[in-house]
Amino acid sequence: MFSIEAIMSTDLITLPPTATLAEARTLMHTNRIHHLPIVEGDTLIGLITLTTVLAATDSFLRDPENRIHANEVLVKDVMVTDIATIDEHASLRQAALFIEKHQIGCLPIVTKGILRGIITDTDFVGVAINLLELTEETEPVDQEYA
Repeated sequence: MFSIEAIMSTDLITLPPTATLAEARTLMHTNRIHHLPIVEGDTLIGLITLTTVLAATDSFLRDPENRIHANEVLVKDVMVTDIATIDEHASLRQAALFIEKHQIGCLPIVTKGILRGIITDTDFVGVAINLLELTEETEPVDQEYA
């Protein structure tokens, strides 16, 4: 069966707390991701999400002279610091239940204070697809649809 280690992303794209909101937005767009761990060394200190970036980005409808520019806002000023994490040895079921219960999009994997990976709701969709495919392979073929 699947484990957290088997499905978590370990090739992480991270930012330091001194990065700007513009840098975060560019990384998210370029890499098609919605969550960026904020780290000092290997230690997770915050998390920024696409929702956070969009909420902190000033509207283009505002007067240009009074607009807050994304290159002027530091990630550390808008990142979430109260982050739910899970150990890499926890069960996949525990992680899925936690994500569902708290309605969060990602769960960083932290072991002994070190960021080891991240697991997202999209990762669980992949697991569900694999399980559905396995189920379909073992079910008898319904002649009506064959």
